[in-house]
Amino acid sequence: MALRPVQVNIKALDGSAVGRFWAEALGWRAYHPGVTTYVGPGGGPVWPDPVSLCIDIVPVPEPKTTTKNRVHLDLATTSAAHQAELVARLRALGATPTHVGQGDVPWTVLADPEGNEFCVLEPRETYRDTGPIAAVVVDCADPRAMAGFWGEATDWTLHEVTDDLAVLRSAKGIGPYLEFLRTPGVKTGPDRVHLDLLPYPGDDKAAEVARLRALGATDLDLGQGDVPWTCLADPEGHEFCVLAPS
Repeated sequence: MALRPVQVNIKALDGSAVGRFWAEALGWRAYHPGVTTYVGPGGGPVWPDPVSLCIDIVPVPEPKTTTKNRVHLDLATTSAAHQAELVARLRALGATPTHVGQGDVPWTVLADPEGNEFCVLEPRETYRDTGPIAAVVVDCADPRAMAGFWGEATDWTLHEVTDDLAVLRSAKGIGPYLEFLRTPGVKTGPDRVHLDLLPYPGDDKAAEVARLRALGATDLDLGQGDVPWTCLADPEGHEFCVLAPS
């Protein structure tokens, strides 16, 4: 048994506007299946997408605080010119430069219209085939421990693990990477960005949740009430949801 990451959940005051931003940013489309805005490749909404890790924008009443998210997206580029063009286009769409202590680096740190940080990377061979999202990056204290938990929680393959970085990717070698980066500071509250996981057809969601608890996940009450998904936190407190198979 194992779970598959299927989407990045982003909270927003104006879900439609943030959804439009991310659709334009990624060259995808925004769909409105209900109260959320789903952002995925064109050609009609496919869920779960067989290749891409898509985005689900969820409207909430609270604005983002000034606290940096401990989960963010890295966007891929194919050349220096592409990176410059993408940064300029994103700024025209409403992104703003932001400083998270990055110093003099070859990537550009921006925030979406509601302040969620993300990076536009310089061209890197590693991300040549990921699609527009190169990686979902999670700040953490212990990448090795995160690799242990998430490697068991999901069916993704561990590509690299050191004291400073752990890297996982779909065993099919498609889509973005999931990276756990050793970062100063501690988690102080719920993030605006988290991963949603889904059982495979035929697998039992309750059994999967029980397995995650045995691995060190804890139950999380975010005021979600009676919903078909289960909110959990990993051993360092990063929120994630286990969705119900449709």
